[in-house]
Amino acid sequence: MLRTAASFRLLFLATLGSGVGTWMATIALTADITDRTHSPWWVSALFIVTFVPAVLVGFVAGPLVDRLSRKKLIIAADVVRIGVFVALPFVGSALAILLLAGVAGVANSFFRPAVLAGVPNLIAKDDLAHGTSLLQATDWAATTLGPVLGGVIVSTWGPDLVYWINAATFLLSVLLLLRIPGRLLQSEQAITRGHWRDIADGLGVFRRSAALLTVTVAFGFAMLATGLINVSEIFLAERALHTGASGYGLLWTATGVGLVIGSLISGALLETRELTDVYPLAFLPWAAGIFAAAISQNVWVAALAMVVAGFGNGLTFPMTVLIIQRYTEDRLRGRAFTLIISAHNLLLGIAMVAAGALTELSGPRWTYVVAAALLGAGGFTALVLSRGIPAEAELPRQQAA
Repeated sequence: MLRTAASFRLLFLATLGSGVGTWMATIALTADITDRTHSPWWVSALFIVTFVPAVLVGFVAGPLVDRLSRKKLIIAADVVRIGVFVALPFVGSALAILLLAGVAGVANSFFRPAVLAGVPNLIAKDDLAHGTSLLQATDWAATTLGPVLGGVIVSTWGPDLVYWINAATFLLSVLLLLRIPGRLLQSEQAITRGHWRDIADGLGVFRRSAALLTVTVAFGFAMLATGLINVSEIFLAERALHTGASGYGLLWTATGVGLVIGSLISGALLETRELTDVYPLAFLPWAAGIFAAAISQNVWVAALAMVVAGFGNGLTFPMTVLIIQRYTEDRLRGRAFTLIISAHNLLLGIAMVAAGALTELSGPRWTYVVAAALLGAGGFTALVLSRGIPAEAELPRQQAA
């Protein structure tokens, strides 16, 4: 695909470069805020201002992803992020950093849904599973590699160099995206019936589509579990496994390895199997790995368990994206992605708030057990609801109707 599909190759390289830069910048921003304020409240505020826009955009501005040119929207998001990271080395207060991070968060909230909505138009239908899994694998690879590089550069030269590097990755992304014909990212632009009617049309798709209902509810359980895991993981390493920051880093790296492997394999699994048959099963290794980590007696066993959990996550997420891509018309696909991302991020935030109380009350091991149960519930929900998803052969007829 990377050899034969030129436009997909350009998109792949653009997202890989900007993804590594973004994760490097995440470490730099966190370190910068910490050095300036020495306050966990400011660090929490940083994550909130980058997180909240992803919730708001889908519920308020999702139709723009279908109504406007996706190519122009993606490039505009990159240009805004270039401006943010060029400005960051010159700001002198933590508040200014928060404001600029919030602007970058808004741009991120438009970039990702527009990319995911446009992918089915860049590659052949038979290659869509492999293309989606490959893009997601690069995301996870960036998640694994970016923080390591960012930490080394920040500790050696400070955060400003990371800001400049990240701005350069977005500039490279713009130059690559400019070479993709706009018509290849969007087969048709939605005709507006008024902004709020457009939002209602997007919500109406969820009432009619068993596929969107399945991924919204099933992966919603997974997002609740993810929020619990993300907050309690460091406490599992320090309090339950008695390893400190090094153990926490090992668990993070192990998860990243599993994510990359699972994402790369997900496309191959679907070559001879129905997507809706495999999707419920993908939750099982994720749940099993989290449960195994909860009962592990040392960090090495827990790390192996997190590879399994990451593998399950790496399978499940690309399949979730693929279901949305296959079962949603292009003129509504951008709204579908923004709404689902918003709903899932809202659940993630709720779980992160609850995770602190649950970890303090019951300990990190029981928090992981609850997360494993939520993942099991997600798989069972997918099994039940996916029975209502039509076969792909019936989809063109239904869309025409």
